Amino acid sequence: MSIALWIIAGLLGLAFIATGLMKLTQPTEKLAERGLAWTEDFTPSQVKGIGAVELLGGLGVILPGLTGIAPILVPTAATGLVVVMIGAIAVHIRRKETSAIALPTVLLLLAAFLAVGRFWLAPFGA
Repeated sequence: MSIALWIIAGLLGLAFIATGLMKLTQPTEKLAERGLAWTEDFTPSQVKGIGAVELLGGLGVILPGLTGIAPILVPTAATGLVVVMIGAIAVHIRRKETSAIALPTVLLLLAAFLAVGRFWLAPFGA
């Protein structure tokens, strides 16, 4: 179980670090051109804030487990990413972008599995 949770943590971490950095470093206009049309509904500061949360969540599902420093942060960060993905799904539903709901749903399920796994099924130090 622990190996599966590490794989999921790695995949989630890489995905959220990449998307977070993209949102932090690219202007919202460029993000909209690259297919993230939802950014038009938010201010640049809000998009940067979402990017920062994604970046921190991505780091949070990997680094505490690797370093052994405060490993409780892994399932806590995963839970935070679940909340972020609920927000993403809500935005896509509101915008009637049903084809864009699949990826956030998969990420939500992976983050939820990681949270449950590290809180109860295979916590660090058990």
